[in-house]
Amino acid sequence: MKKKKFLSMLLALSVFVFLLTGCNSNKQTTTQNQQEGADAPGTTEKVVLKFAAQNDNTPATQAAIDAFNGSQDKYEVKWVEMTNDSAQMHDQLLTSLSSGSNEYDILSMDVVWAGEFAGAGFIAPIDAYMSDAGLTKDQFNSGSIVSGNFKGKQYTLPFFPDLGLLYFRSDIVSDEDAAKLISGDYTYTDLAAMSEKYTGQAGTKYGFLYQSKQYEGLTVNVTEYTKSFADLKGGLEQMYVFTTASYSPKDILNYMEGETHTNFEQGNAVFARNWPYQFGRIKGQEDGVTVKVDQVGIAPLPNGGSVGGWLLGINKNSKNAEGAWEFIQFLAGPEGQKIMSTQGGYLPGFNALLEDQEVIAGNDMLSYEGFKNALSNTIARPVSPEYSKVSDTIQIEAHKYLSSGEGLDAAVEAIQAAIAQ
Repeated sequence: MKKKKFLSMLLALSVFVFLLTGCNSNKQTTTQNQQEGADAPGTTEKVVLKFAAQNDNTPATQAAIDAFNGSQDKYEVKWVEMTNDSAQMHDQLLTSLSSGSNEYDILSMDVVWAGEFAGAGFIAPIDAYMSDAGLTKDQFNSGSIVSGNFKGKQYTLPFFPDLGLLYFRSDIVSDEDAAKLISGDYTYTDLAAMSEKYTGQAGTKYGFLYQSKQYEGLTVNVTEYTKSFADLKGGLEQMYVFTTASYSPKDILNYMEGETHTNFEQGNAVFARNWPYQFGRIKGQEDGVTVKVDQVGIAPLPNGGSVGGWLLGINKNSKNAEGAWEFIQFLAGPEGQKIMSTQGGYLPGFNALLEDQEVIAGNDMLSYEGFKNALSNTIARPVSPEYSKVSDTIQIEAHKYLSSGEGLDAAVEAIQAAIAQ
């Protein structure tokens, strides 16, 4: 009896040990499989990158983000749509960045913010990333690159550039003069002579229009006339020539972009300095304007056109800087810029695309030789951590001189001191 009881207990113990061993084995196998699954392709969660960028009323930005995400196993970009009000967006970003937040990894920035954000230590330099990727500055729009360069370090790449252009009446200007303008091989003195020569033809009242009211547009124009402040005195003197010329409107010191495009579209002016949007207005409203697209020529400005538009940078406090760079490299590179150009009509900041037939087909202006010449010769406004103060000084001093013709040396001295800070 005792023997039977002993055998029963032994059997029960054996079953228990077997079950225990089996459970441990299954647990180890499950753990091993979980570990292998974590490393297996396609099973890990992507690292999310937050991209702070303004709203886009074209499908381009989302299409570029989708293309990047589709090419990635490691990263996924999520677009944080900001306001299209530049001042509000600036303040929103500034509030976040100044608090040390990492809520955004990649930033879209107006060209004039780059110096401010770099000077404050809000964005990270990208020179090492560019070097490792084999990218050089001359592959990108020159004015955009300069706008994102602070104290010798590069902080940004172009998102999409904008630039100042010379528009002219191709039905008025002679073929010889038109060719000279399109080449860019002319001076503001040449432009003044042409303005005087052609004013009055085809019902025109004015020779040359530009933005000279005391606002940011005046800073842009001073940058262009002075060739990025290389010849401040000569540039201001030339502006005064245009301001007081008989072929200029008497109220030109109140001119902004709106007054400029309205008068050009209505056939009042032979020449006008403005941004690319003016071409779109003329093309899109052919039934409502006097001047038609086939009467319009496009040329570079004599010293190069000031760059506008937007740049891409990395939040210095981002925990995913490597991923942020991967996205910037894609979006500013040939693939991303081609999407922005063909699906959104934006100007490419990657220079090789200026010869791409699909890009040209998607943007009528790129078929104009003068426009392509202008894109290859862009200049930047001052890059400063206190850009607003610098621009205010330029506007005030330039407008004061242009209004009176007096105080040129004092204006030059004050502007030079401001941009040297």
